[in-house]
Amino acid sequence: MSKTTPATVALTKAGVAFELFPYDYDPDAPRVGLQAAEALGKAPEQVFKTLMTLADSKPACVIIPSDCEVSMKKLAAALGAKSAQMMKPAEAERLTGYKVGGVSPFGQRKRVPTVMDETAVLFEQVLINGGQRGLLLGLTPDDAARVAEAALFDLTA
Repeated sequence: MSKTTPATVALTKAGVAFELFPYDYDPDAPRVGLQAAEALGKAPEQVFKTLMTLADSKPACVIIPSDCEVSMKKLAAALGAKSAQMMKPAEAERLTGYKVGGVSPFGQRKRVPTVMDETAVLFEQVLINGGQRGLLLGLTPDDAARVAEAALFDLTA
């Protein structure tokens, strides 16, 4: 597994301290984020998943706790849209440059509006995908929001 991804490069370039958390990725896990939290012995609410969505047909990135579902109604409101839906996996991969299961909000091919669930600030460190399956990055919620250019909202269902 490579320890250098577009995500780690983006964080390093931004001068952000982060910790690598490699784990054994299970492609058959029903919920990858929960599997990652369990594999690392971390609380699921501290491990954040990155989802690619469409808000009024425009791409957006959403960062929420791995044990939660995104509320499409709250997401649309946060982005000033009428509606929101999940992006198709192939479209998410093409847009971000990452494989589904390894999508990171950092270092994506194209900058899109990004929102993060406000519960991130409850932790000294959050774990967010590092740009490949089986690699999470640990960093402060403030650094994560700053580098991802993410606004904080209540986004969970």
